[in-house]
Amino acid sequence: MVLYREGTRSISGISGPLLFVSNARKAALGELVAIETNRGRRTGQVLQVDGDICAVQVFEGTLGLNAGDCIVWFEKDVVKVRLGQVLVGQTLDGRGNPRGGKALPCFEKETPITGSPLNPAMRAGPNEYVETGIASIDLLNTIVRGQKLPLFSGSGLPANEIAAQVVKQAHVPGNPEQFLVVFAALGITEREARFFRDSFEESGALFNGVFVVNLASDSAVERLLAPRIALTIAEYFAFDRGYDVLVVMTDMLHYGEALREVSAAREEAPGRRGFPGYLYSDLASLYERAGCVKGLKGSITQIPIVSMPGDDITHPVVDLSGYITEGQIVLDRGLQARGVYPPINVLSSLSRLMNKGIGEGRTFAGHRRVADQLFASYARSREVSRLRLIVGDEGLTETELHYLRFGSAFERVFLNQGNNPLTMEESLALAMRALSVLPDEELYRIPDDLMEEIRRVRFDG
Repeated sequence: MVLYREGTRSISGISGPLLFVSNARKAALGELVAIETNRGRRTGQVLQVDGDICAVQVFEGTLGLNAGDCIVWFEKDVVKVRLGQVLVGQTLDGRGNPRGGKALPCFEKETPITGSPLNPAMRAGPNEYVETGIASIDLLNTIVRGQKLPLFSGSGLPANEIAAQVVKQAHVPGNPEQFLVVFAALGITEREARFFRDSFEESGALFNGVFVVNLASDSAVERLLAPRIALTIAEYFAFDRGYDVLVVMTDMLHYGEALREVSAAREEAPGRRGFPGYLYSDLASLYERAGCVKGLKGSITQIPIVSMPGDDITHPVVDLSGYITEGQIVLDRGLQARGVYPPINVLSSLSRLMNKGIGEGRTFAGHRRVADQLFASYARSREVSRLRLIVGDEGLTETELHYLRFGSAFERVFLNQGNNPLTMEESLALAMRALSVLPDEELYRIPDDLMEEIRRVRFDG
């Protein structure tokens, strides 16, 4: 290790969460750093090396640091996380240490949080679905094992409640014992942390998952580490122990803002709305750690939650998340105003890998046709609703009035399931009830066997 004892000549400046060290010719990118001051010890990581000057991002922040009092040690190591079965039921901080100061009683190995590059040729195609217990996701926007599917939410919409619901309910049908949730909370408030803790304790999920929590009061630099720690833990359980792992990360907007803060401290040229030009590749380095690997039993499925400031779906973090991932789930303010929970706008939502995990032998025969019928019918009902504002009920045909009634039934019966988990069979039954409002000639996508079910529901009233 290298020791700089003459701190006044070695520390060339402090900017935001960054410490600039001169005469650091042997420093390596990503190397761990220890910073000793007369007020205690801090740690950091080499972020950039330019000649003999390196930028160090300080995990605990630079508040109170004095360049003249600092002694910097280069540790010749990188950030690692301790891995083992003992992590199940643990709540970690943004640096991978158990919250509360207690050390892990034992662990199997330490692994760098950057992850191992995965040869694309070794990726296995998705072929099984993940059941979340939410009808509008499972039936209409099915998540497939190994997929990355973000949830976009405006301010004030119940994204946290839906995240907690998914953590409690999600599983891979037929393999519930080998299913694990890794939950990463990025930049959340104390109130939000209490909500998640109470919710997970009540459901028992707290003792059957791994939770990485970075609070808003914690360092922005730790916010950049937390998702990588969570994904490294997920890779261990998926590819070393054969678990199907669901990674839920909230909120990726906070991650992007932390990245922008560090970029500004480095005085980099800003891109869209002040975010760095490498935002796309940085987000991709996280999202692309989802998937399945040929020859290995486990998988990593991601549900990143991204807030939309001002409901702006073109915001850089939201926009790029949509490009990198395989679809999106979008929350709707209008549905929430009508008392629908979860307020998922199925017309704006999309799961691009849905067809890989549905159908006979996976969900049920005719799944795609039922989903298409629901999409088409609900889209028509929204068009008729807008037409009604112009011409009134008197200007609508009998068929259009049927679609108005269907739109109301679809939201009331199918979308508005509350906090009750539903199986795929129960979700299908609700869909049949909603479709029974429409006449047979409008249900031209429904298979014959399911048409008989719709007629029976219609007859039973």
